[in-house]
Amino acid sequence: MVRLMSMSRLLPFLGLLAAGVAALAIACGDDEDREITVYSGRSEELIGPLLEQFSEETGIEVGVRYAGTASLAALLLEEGDRTDADLFIAQDAGALGAVQRAGLFADLDDSVLDRVPEVYRSPSGQWVGVSGRARVVVYNTDAVSPDDLPDSIVDFTDANWEGRIGWAPTNGSFQAWLTALRVAAGEDAAREWLEGIEANGVTAYANNTSIVEAVGRGEVDVGFVNHYYLYRFLAEEGDDFPARNHFTGPGDVGTLVNVAGAGVIADSDASDEAVELLEFLLSDESQEFLSGENFEYPLVDGVPTSVELMPLSEIVPVAIDLDDLEDLEGTLALLQDTGVLP
Repeated sequence: MVRLMSMSRLLPFLGLLAAGVAALAIACGDDEDREITVYSGRSEELIGPLLEQFSEETGIEVGVRYAGTASLAALLLEEGDRTDADLFIAQDAGALGAVQRAGLFADLDDSVLDRVPEVYRSPSGQWVGVSGRARVVVYNTDAVSPDDLPDSIVDFTDANWEGRIGWAPTNGSFQAWLTALRVAAGEDAAREWLEGIEANGVTAYANNTSIVEAVGRGEVDVGFVNHYYLYRFLAEEGDDFPARNHFTGPGDVGTLVNVAGAGVIADSDASDEAVELLEFLLSDESQEFLSGENFEYPLVDGVPTSVELMPLSEIVPVAIDLDDLEDLEGTLALLQDTGVLP
């Protein structure tokens, strides 16, 4: 015979059951409502697949505002503590430094910072590099012998290179490099270099991809780019594609290893989610994607490059602190003052 529980004994049980259901509903509701807003200076092509994967694996909705790194940095400085952004992903350390100096980034835990070497993160612990990009000179192998390439980027102002150079002065990576030239050699030297390259009849392109394409078809003999753009062409067209990368000499300002990196916004209402995304970008799996799909340098120890790149440990870049590349406004002013940009 089935015995029914008395109402007096049933009520406490029902209360516990209701509390458990409510707690579960709240937990599920919180999980469903978790979201994060990312300002990304990296293009959707380069970072979008990782953001989508993070959302799928965690259930955290990721809203992304894509734009140029410099534009987003300026927007963050304008918005201040009114910004909707939770995480800023930048194409270069200069923009990260500018946002950090405005006091807009939160401190990161050592567990996040220690994923990458000290040289590729903020000395004050408020941003961290996610991938590495080396500045190189891409050259046409049919027109130029490696022995003819100078050890210093400064030497491309020589008249021997007249009509043979391509650059992209509107590109954020070029502007970050020019900031490094200003920091390392001084304002006068940077101005002299710009004027010297201009005097050589340099050809301007929209971006790095256009430069490598132009070098490959022999339109120009050399161009100033990030290292990984060449490997996209080699992957699509094979080793017969007539272009290769050249590193200028050890310590030369032409050899800059910059980073794409990120920082968590200090006033974020979703700082936990922002840190979670940052940890995801520094996971071995994400680092392998950035290496395998984008041909960038992974910054996490033990993750190999997907192609034969000069190891980061063997590159001797110009001796500057990446955190000092924040003066993008000064670089833009110099480009305009010299007539390189309108």
